[in-house]
Amino acid sequence: VTEGTDAIADLGRQAMAEMHTTLRLLRADGDAPELSPQPGLAQLERLLEQLRRAGLEVALTVEGQPRRLAQGIDLSAFRIIQGALTNVVKHANGASTNVTLAYREQSIKLTVIDTEDEVRAMLVQEPSDGHGVIGMRERPALFGGTLSTESVPGGFKVRATLPYAPAAS
Repeated sequence: VTEGTDAIADLGRQAMAEMHTTLRLLRADGDAPELSPQPGLAQLERLLEQLRRAGLEVALTVEGQPRRLAQGIDLSAFRIIQGALTNVVKHANGASTNVTLAYREQSIKLTVIDTEDEVRAMLVQEPSDGHGVIGMRERPALFGGTLSTESVPGGFKVRATLPYAPAAS
């Protein structure tokens, strides 16, 4: 339990540090604030390794040919996966979790599925729209993408689609 709590605390600290960087940028009066690089899918394996050390069983599958993503798409993809995994740690620590990155022709599809047990699946009949899920939904919406959450037999699934290019208006 302590390792899971530590993992949640670490993720929270990372998110807060990035939020402070964003706020400094927004408040800068013509001065260029020092910015740390924003995370992207290149840092995903490091995130997964942190969670594995904390006791989360998590596997990564990559389908299709990985490609360079626009910075906003890359950051959003990372944050969606990070948010979904944070929810697994908070609500189903110890669950077997699968992360899939599917590089398709027009978009990248992200899927995070945890398969803990039937008791949890019954408790999460209707996904909570807590701030974490709202934030995860907002990210793909910025790019014309989608995010869905649902209970699945024995667990929970988060699925997002982020188009490589914005939809024509």
